[in-house]
Amino acid sequence: MATMTAAQRRERARTEYDAFLKACPTNQLLDRISDKWVSLVVAALAAGPMRYSDLSRKIAGVSPKMLTQTLRSLERDGILSRTVTPSVPVRVDYELTPLGRSLSLLLTAVKDWAETHFDEVHRARRRYDGDDAGHQGASSNSR
Repeated sequence: MATMTAAQRRERARTEYDAFLKACPTNQLLDRISDKWVSLVVAALAAGPMRYSDLSRKIAGVSPKMLTQTLRSLERDGILSRTVTPSVPVRVDYELTPLGRSLSLLLTAVKDWAETHFDEVHRARRRYDGDDAGHQGASSNSR
């Protein structure tokens, strides 16, 4: 294997993705797909196409503004498609694209993990919070 010059290494680094770098587009994509509303919208649509009102009812606590922003960003990223059916009133359906379906496998697994393990996490939080003074002192000494 030939050795690379510094210029060649810099050029290669520019063409490879590294999500640990803030400027990398994959870092920005991870930021998008790790959003709570994105995860819940994608998980909800994993069951099949839904209308805006169905999504709004299914996802507790999402504001109309946030749901609209989330749906638009997911459509822009190619994760879901929006189909308008002319009728009175107009019908709009949202559905995962093949790219979105591949993402839904991961996000649905994370949602399922959270539902399955919340009691354990809650107990760990209570244990930690009950002994919070000890943790605070230890972490401040290590800084």
